[in-house]
Amino acid sequence: MTYAFAKRLKVLFLLLGLLSTAACSGQSQDTQPKDELLTESNILLGYDAIPATGQINLVIEIPAGTQQKWEAMKSGEGLVWDRKNGELRVISYLPYPGNYGMIPRTLLPKSAGGDGDPLDVILLGSGLERGTVVQVHPIGVLRLLDGGEQDDKIIAVPLTGPLSHISDIEQLDANYKGATDIIEIWFSNYKGPGKMESLGYADAKAAWDMITLASEAFEAKVMDSK
Repeated sequence: MTYAFAKRLKVLFLLLGLLSTAACSGQSQDTQPKDELLTESNILLGYDAIPATGQINLVIEIPAGTQQKWEAMKSGEGLVWDRKNGELRVISYLPYPGNYGMIPRTLLPKSAGGDGDPLDVILLGSGLERGTVVQVHPIGVLRLLDGGEQDDKIIAVPLTGPLSHISDIEQLDANYKGATDIIEIWFSNYKGPGKMESLGYADAKAAWDMITLASEAFEAKVMDSK
């Protein structure tokens, strides 16, 4: 990597991921005193994956520009700061370049390459508070392997604001040069060398196909359990 490219990448990363970290309303990883955040509604069950608007619901687990690794509780009652070997997890890399979260009422079955967990989403744009539920628009998928297992990430944009006009990965590339490189480089390296492998991007249709499949699989599981 040349010095000029590295410098350009750094500037683009700051513009994309840290545009307004202050918008997280003071809920940074340095000031959050607890390792649990309970929510009024069940974040796994209380929201449709695809509401009547035709977009998708997203639960924010990790605000843009932060490094604490939070995730939805298995019960859905809120969020919990993840632990590894008994230690609270903090990403040993640059902060998240977007808001990271999951789509409620989804699960991608292992038969479709998933792990049975809700679909992961990286939402580009300004930082949002942890636990926020927001409707967003999916524009593509970053295909990833984690230790050889499929670990794809849906790429999404807000419904309002500077990025709201973006409808697909190609348009993101055309309007924000280097943005897709930043996301791909970040996810390929945040766990350390050799842990993650990128297989490139898929389009908005692939994202919707994955979301629809995961939503139907979740609802089928609910029906089977009754």
